[in-house]
Amino acid sequence: MLVQASPFYIAFSTKKMSTFKSTYHSKIYRDFKALDQRAYRDMVRFYEEREDDIKELDFQEFFELLFAYVDALFEIGSYRKHLLLVDYVIECSISNNIKYLEEKDVFHHLLFRKAASLYNTLSYHKADYILRELIRINPEQEDVSRFLKKCLRKMNPAIIRHSRAASILMFFVAAIIICVEVLFVRPFIAEWIPPVELSRNLIFGFGCFILLCGSLTHRWQIDREVNAFVKKTVEKKEATIPHLSNP
Repeated sequence: MLVQASPFYIAFSTKKMSTFKSTYHSKIYRDFKALDQRAYRDMVRFYEEREDDIKELDFQEFFELLFAYVDALFEIGSYRKHLLLVDYVIECSISNNIKYLEEKDVFHHLLFRKAASLYNTLSYHKADYILRELIRINPEQEDVSRFLKKCLRKMNPAIIRHSRAASILMFFVAAIIICVEVLFVRPFIAEWIPPVELSRNLIFGFGCFILLCGSLTHRWQIDREVNAFVKKTVEKKEATIPHLSNP
């Protein structure tokens, strides 16, 4: 599921956005808006100190302050707390038909940041799911496809695990050869020094080559997978658009 309401805020889901946008705002709202909008820690502190009073505001003011607070949590890196509240904000925006706020597409903005919080809390598979859903909604958002690629690179599939294991083995063998070279070859068998040096350099270089090939192959596979997914999504959307015939 994309949205799961926070039980802490569920009691406030009955608030509704007024169709009349008043030009008067409460003192709490004015004080909050007077804060530097980049002073995220001050915004978080203000909201948490006055949370009970903020919940009593009319929905328009309450939602704007909650939206700013949740954004501020994300900005200061409080990702787990952000995840506790972002679903409720998404639910409120949907139930009250709030599409844009502060020139932001509310649904896209919140879902994208939810995916980023999941990414930063190492929940890569959940982030992957949300990002794919965002692409299905709007496949032309390049920032989403780039982030999906970044997320997939963190998942460490078999090719990465195997290439790392093989390269570590090569490095370990090279280290053993170095020990043998230092302890036995150089002191006692000088004529073996050139072939021993060559062998350990080749083994070490081969380990680096395996690691590089695994990483590049992984990136290529991800790029191909995401690009194909975006292309397929675009084709599906185009196929659902009715073709109007000329009169």
